[in-house]
Amino acid sequence: MRHPQEWSAQVGRVTMASMVAAVVAVVAIVAFTANAAYAADNGAKPATKPATTVAASSAAASNAEDDPQTANAVADYNAGNLPAARKEFEAAAARGNRLAEFNYAMMLVNGEGGGADVAEGRKWLRKAADANMSHAQYVYGKMYDDGDFVGRDPAQAHQWFMKAAKQGHVQAELALANQFLDGRGTARDNKQAFYWYKKAAEGGDMTAQYVTGSFYERGGDGVPKNLNVARAYYAAAAAQGDPVARLKFQQLSAQLMKSAPAQPQ
Repeated sequence: MRHPQEWSAQVGRVTMASMVAAVVAVVAIVAFTANAAYAADNGAKPATKPATTVAASSAAASNAEDDPQTANAVADYNAGNLPAARKEFEAAAARGNRLAEFNYAMMLVNGEGGGADVAEGRKWLRKAADANMSHAQYVYGKMYDDGDFVGRDPAQAHQWFMKAAKQGHVQAELALANQFLDGRGTARDNKQAFYWYKKAAEGGDMTAQYVTGSFYERGGDGVPKNLNVARAYYAAAAAQGDPVARLKFQQLSAQLMKSAPAQPQ
């Protein structure tokens, strides 16, 4: 079994180059970095650039539909008309639409639909984060955690991860758990790490499911040892394709079967 200190090397350590979101609208893409994660009002998918547009979920789509200009921008973005989308997002962002603020920020950072302007992109990303958009808060925190476009500041990252995590943003929950486990940006606290890993696991994150299972397998840090619960979390991670979780599930199943009382003949 891997010791908890080894987990953080594997979980949530994505750079901005593997970060964020794809396309809103009826055909919304909702997938997340490395291990599918979900947020209350936005989604993300792996990307090769620092970050791409656009937050994706029914709530985000509703936010776009409430503002015709943002909805038009989404349609243009989906159609590949990036210069028009960028102008429309800019105009809607100037009126305070937080989805437009986030998407305009990402287009500026990536240089989509025009030249790149990271400083301006960060400004609009901060606006979306200040408007309580959980995915913007996560992305803004990730910049500080990784030192992308800004000086590395794990404590600043911690504040933004916490804001997003409290809204149920699964990637932020995982990032927060990693920080508590490492003592990065905050005091080391394995109990808090477990709390946030479990939250992310309940939100469907594969890595968090594995780590939560490991906590229950070994016990300690206020977590009662429970092999049946551990096996259930390993099963959940295995169902999402984690080969190590599948092996752990098989091992625990065999162990529990051997320790089960013999049935009367």
